[in-house]
This record gives sequence, structure tokens and C-alpha cells, in this order.
Amino acid sequence: MRDLRLEKGLTQEGLSKRSGVSLSSLRKFEQKGVISLESFLKLAMVLGNLERFVEASKPSGNNFTSIDDVLNKKENKRPERGWRK
Repeated sequence: MRDLRLEKGLTQEGLSKRSGVSLSSLRKFEQKGVISLESFLKLAMVLGNLERFVEASKPSGNNFTSIDDVLNKKENKRPERGWRK
């Protein structure tokens, strides 16, 4: 996010004002990587990067209809390491 902010020519103060995320939260995020999901999405929206996160959150193709489907799939999966016939 810091790199995106700098590419857009925004200061921390400018991004804070445009996004509604407090300056202290933005600084903490850039220094330590800690921020709420809401604030993260606000920053992504202002920086024009929100679509990447929307795409990443779409279902991956597992069309489970119940918790039993999930459990059955998990039980039938072979271990990836050390499995022998």
C-alpha cells in the first residue's frame, strides 16, 4: 500500500483525508502491517486497488451444499506426504 500511495503522489496525510482512515492508523499500518479490515478496504478503494481484493475473495470452485460435503471431502483426501498404498 505504501508503494501505491507513493506512485499516486500522495502523502500519508493526503491519503488519510481522502480515505477517512486516521493518520495514526495509516502510519501504524505502513510501519507494522496492522490495520482493521474496514480501514484496509478504504485505503485500497482510494488507491484504486479494491478490485484485486474483491476478485481474491470470490469462491474458488468448491460448491459445497452442506457441512457434510465439506467433511466428506476432507475425510477422502489423501495425505500429501508419506502416503503409501
